[in-house]
Amino acid sequence: MTSVGSARGSKVSGVAIVGAAECDLGVTEKSILTLQTQAITRALADAGLTLADVDGIATNNVSRFSATQMADYLGIVPTWTDSTFAGGSAFEMYLARATQAIEAGQASVVVISFASNQRSARSRKMGGVHEAWIPEAQFEEPYDMLYPLSYYAMAAQSYLHRYGKTHDQLAEIALAAREWALLNPKAFRYGKGSLSVTDVTESTLVSSPLTVGDCCLVTDGGGAIVVTSLERARDLKQKPVRVLGYGERSTNTSFTAVADLSVPGARGSVQDAFSRAGITAADVDVTEVYDSFTITAALSLEALGYCGEGEALDFIAGGTIRPGGKLPFNTNGGGLSYCHPGQYGILLLVEAVRQLRGECGPRQVDGAEIAVAHGTGGILSTHATVVLGADR
Repeated sequence: MTSVGSARGSKVSGVAIVGAAECDLGVTEKSILTLQTQAITRALADAGLTLADVDGIATNNVSRFSATQMADYLGIVPTWTDSTFAGGSAFEMYLARATQAIEAGQASVVVISFASNQRSARSRKMGGVHEAWIPEAQFEEPYDMLYPLSYYAMAAQSYLHRYGKTHDQLAEIALAAREWALLNPKAFRYGKGSLSVTDVTESTLVSSPLTVGDCCLVTDGGGAIVVTSLERARDLKQKPVRVLGYGERSTNTSFTAVADLSVPGARGSVQDAFSRAGITAADVDVTEVYDSFTITAALSLEALGYCGEGEALDFIAGGTIRPGGKLPFNTNGGGLSYCHPGQYGILLLVEAVRQLRGECGPRQVDGAEIAVAHGTGGILSTHATVVLGADR
């Protein structure tokens, strides 16, 4: 464990997260705007701020003009907005852009939020990815692949074949997530009991080799964080959580546009984030990654530098990423057992903030000083990494 102070240098921003909250989770029967408003107002209350303080907003999933509609609904006139749609990594990207906007004086208090009612509305679809006008559609759409599942399944099949690994080994990702969820009363699978390897590998096959047990939940939910200058943050209600570094990569929209889905562009985003923060993988105390599927988490472990290429499944054997293991990983239960509202990236940030503030009860990582949140979007298409540090 390293002191956050040792990670601070000339490249470190003077920006901090001062509020974090979830909206209602699970099956809510509420509208997207209602859930978004819950998340935002709860996060502001957590920070000791109000809507009157907000002059920046970043969100999507509300409409084609998401930030505009959300601002209108909340009755605010922001000086800065962002509605970039990049899938599950968008919220780590938003945090980078919000940091830049605050440092440039374009905004002073930015809210980053997301919510979905996909389970209540039964709106989650597993159809084809491409509109007819997209060039690659002629090569992929005729095979009627499930989006995004079949693409991740091909990445998993390639990975297991190339490195001589098994589905039993991959299942450990889901088993570890469930163990963390059993420590989190807000988790969708809280109280459901531990998983066995066969619970994962012998559940319904969806797209070989991935089964239902390898796939994230489909739930309502979401969250929000509040970002401001470090100077202002130190006068507010909560302990500031500093933004130490960030990085991103966007690599492909389709399967045919990338040489190998099992070699994601995440390595570049991680390298940039760690370089800006002045840290290495050995300095990280808690890690939150997008686990849309078990293979997503395995590939992220390698990209983050915790093990070498092809070594993730050996690395996690024996409880490495379970509670009490040497690498606290997806400590809320992840998208596999806690919550997955369609874009999970905002909840990575909420959990990282809570861990660094020491608020996580039985799942709290002792002495957590540095956390990493790493989002993945599309079919391993977009990758964004954020390094956060407790302000001591």
